[in-house]
Amino acid sequence: MPERFYVTTPIYYPNDRPHLGTAYTTVTADALARWHRLCGEEVKFLTGTDEHGLKIARRAAEQQMTPEAWTDETAEWFREAWRVLLVTNDDFIRTTEPRHTLAVQRFTQAIYDNGHIYKGEYSGWYCVSCEAYYNEPELVGDHHCPVHLRPVEWLVEENYFFRLSAFADRLLEWYDAHPGVVVPDSKRNEAVSFIRRGLEDISISRTSIDWGIPVPWDPEHVVYVWYDALVNYATAAGYGQDEEGFARWWPSVHHLVGKDILRFHCVWWPAMCMAAGIEPPHQLVVHGFLLVGGEKMSKSRLNQIDPVELAADLGVDALRYHLLREVVLGSDGDFSYEALVARYNADLANNLGNLAQRVATVVGSKCGGIGPAPRAATASNHLATVAAQVVDEARAAWARFAPHDALGATWRLVHETNAALESAEPWKMAPGPEVDAVLGDALEALRIVVVLASPAVPVAAAEIWRRLGLTGRPDAPGRAALPGGDLAWGGYPGGVPVTKGEPIFPRRAHEAAPAEAARSR
Repeated sequence: MPERFYVTTPIYYPNDRPHLGTAYTTVTADALARWHRLCGEEVKFLTGTDEHGLKIARRAAEQQMTPEAWTDETAEWFREAWRVLLVTNDDFIRTTEPRHTLAVQRFTQAIYDNGHIYKGEYSGWYCVSCEAYYNEPELVGDHHCPVHLRPVEWLVEENYFFRLSAFADRLLEWYDAHPGVVVPDSKRNEAVSFIRRGLEDISISRTSIDWGIPVPWDPEHVVYVWYDALVNYATAAGYGQDEEGFARWWPSVHHLVGKDILRFHCVWWPAMCMAAGIEPPHQLVVHGFLLVGGEKMSKSRLNQIDPVELAADLGVDALRYHLLREVVLGSDGDFSYEALVARYNADLANNLGNLAQRVATVVGSKCGGIGPAPRAATASNHLATVAAQVVDEARAAWARFAPHDALGATWRLVHETNAALESAEPWKMAPGPEVDAVLGDALEALRIVVVLASPAVPVAAAEIWRRLGLTGRPDAPGRAALPGGDLAWGGYPGGVPVTKGEPIFPRRAHEAAPAEAARSR
């Protein structure tokens, strides 16, 4: 039976169009899903929209629309953006769906029945944008949210509370027993430190608004939006509705989240799962912010960048590759259009694109357009040796959630293949066995590169694959599977026509960013 890999993004507030920060998370999750499909695993990839809460209700009112009508419109913005960016999610969940209402109510009822929910009154500083309360020491300036830098509001209301404080010891034991449950280690340490400072019970309902899921035993209350949102991961796996499906997927869940929602996912959510009687998530991967001019993208700061506009300008593959290659997952990264163009020219146009064009051209002129087979993977075959090393390095990098390193390893094989051609100069050779050997090795290296690169650049990978005369697709499930798969040296069959075409990645001048891509619409 194949292994299973269930990967999730956070669900996004549809109060505005997707920006490059949300695209970064979603494209990263997509690349991980694509890689695990390549490895022959059974994959479930979930994303969606978080549609309840005060922020959405207020935004809808500003548009003179009901929350239902507003979210019906805005959720489609996210669906369309992910279609443009070639995101291969298997499911798109909206928290207004009946399946989610049922799951949230059953999940909440289970925690209540287990004695971990009680009624009380809560007062505190509340950030509408975060949909979260903050303690006084967490605020910045004159009572501003530390994330959005907007003024917080003082709220007092009757709520139901979750006994988070009762789970501190169990959470620490869980972290001790599962040292790799949160990556990178720095984020695990942050979560553990948060727990050790002491946990307070947390409000999980509201009476001040009615835009939300009713608490099952007290419909005067609606479930608080962050609590409602966290349950989406269980909803999509079948919680409370499909026991077999839930058992199939839940042990394999991997949450990809930004560092600003670490405490929700790495502290509150595992405790909620324990309270409801299910296993906590298998793994949480915490990434940093994609910054613009050193600042997190935010509607309030007017520094959002539209990923759809960028993809239209430079190509979907170029944007995907840049997001995955430029930023080390877990660290902050600073985006600029100039860096995007520079990475495009260096890695895609000058290296991968040039290699594909060069090989096809020389096969056309020296081999009659028919690709020769590669030489055997002997100790003297430098490219075969490098290819084996690169495959191992890429596998290890994808396994530790490091697309940056996986692509870095892949492009080492691109560089070495270009260097081998520069050294041998087959375009100066007479047709015959010697030129066939050089070009056969280059074709085989390019075949392996295309499979390894396909999670990042699926359009170019498919086109290069076609030009190499290969059948099927480079991203076919199982191509990177072990044992077997298609990443061992010697897979290029030879004797097939190699096609030359227009440059796959034409070089771009370092012009200024398109105005419409530089800010929120």
